[in-house]
Amino acid sequence: MTRKQNSAKGRITAEDLRKLLREDQDLLKTIVEETLQQVLEAEMDEALQASKSERTAGRLGYRAGYYNRMLVTRVGHIELRVPQDRQGRFRTEVFERYQRSEKALVAAMLEMYVQGVSTRKVKTITEELCGHEFSSSTISRIVQKLDQELERFARRRLEEPYPYLILDARYEKIREDGAVRSQAVLVAIGINWEGRQNILAVELASRESLSSWKELLAGLRQRSLHGVEFVVSDDHAGLRRAIQEALPEAVWQRCYVHFLRNALDYLPRKADDDCLQELRWIYHRRDAQEARQDLAAWLQKWGKRYAKLCAWAEENIEETLSFYRLPRQHHKNLKSTNMLERLMEEIKRRTLVVRIFPNAAACLRLVRALTVETHENWIEAMQYLNMEPLREQKKEALRKLGDAA
Repeated sequence: MTRKQNSAKGRITAEDLRKLLREDQDLLKTIVEETLQQVLEAEMDEALQASKSERTAGRLGYRAGYYNRMLVTRVGHIELRVPQDRQGRFRTEVFERYQRSEKALVAAMLEMYVQGVSTRKVKTITEELCGHEFSSSTISRIVQKLDQELERFARRRLEEPYPYLILDARYEKIREDGAVRSQAVLVAIGINWEGRQNILAVELASRESLSSWKELLAGLRQRSLHGVEFVVSDDHAGLRRAIQEALPEAVWQRCYVHFLRNALDYLPRKADDDCLQELRWIYHRRDAQEARQDLAAWLQKWGKRYAKLCAWAEENIEETLSFYRLPRQHHKNLKSTNMLERLMEEIKRRTLVVRIFPNAAACLRLVRALTVETHENWIEAMQYLNMEPLREQKKEALRKLGDAA
């Protein structure tokens, strides 16, 4: 029987498995390392009777950072960050439990992350990897529990205000009805008044459209999203209109990086590099007045040589200058979607291992798992923005309003 016939019957061969591991030799190591890290965090949550940053009267203590611990496994050396509590009482059983169930864990995690919700190939995979059979029903229970946890995160109430909101999308290949199609992963990030980044939503849609973005923003509203004053995104027509309809009170900033990329469409291939470089400098000025002065000079200098570009820029550039309304300390972070682009690159790096997802649920599971991990790291990390300048700006605006009255 040929390999093609094998695959058609839903079986994975030893050669298929070896090829997968050759393409990414660190796949198993990454899966095992991240899974054990999640177990450590869960143990600490249980010990303290509170999760990270959770405010509860029943808390039994507080976290106090991490120490590194190396673990030798059959997939290589993995390094774990073991959480500590201030009283020094926390003790983990991960290492002992891992040694007892290593084969089953490796097999289960490989199936979860590479095969998605399908458990048809569990027996072959586990026998090839470990010489140990792990039942399909057990894997299904593990997957179901993970899905429930991710769904709770995705539907949690948003209790605090988020003055800044950043939106973007990327595409993943998914097998659906016997054909491979690209589907959009829509992501929303908020920055709260503590200056911390939070992943607010990760949703899958057949394509990036007005209806898909309206549905995401409506879902955020239902989960009590409030206090949004400034939204950053690219100029996708559906997204732009959805923001206008769902968040009419917010100021919209068109990502200047996307704007500069779009500008290339209006330039000949052998255009002068200084033209775009000087256009880029407009976004590094102290305030909007300086930026508009530079724009006028730029239009005068290049207007005759690149009339098409200058006409387009003059018509559209104003929507990329909204960030000048914010405190200068926030300009660098909120004039583009670069912060979210970095998250998208990390998602891409991990989803490339799968290449084509067996179904939409498998794709959403992996992407949400990755973003939850990032969200937790952000909460524990240093403050992303100092929000005091924005508070002072708002106070000053209220004072001027009062004086005018």
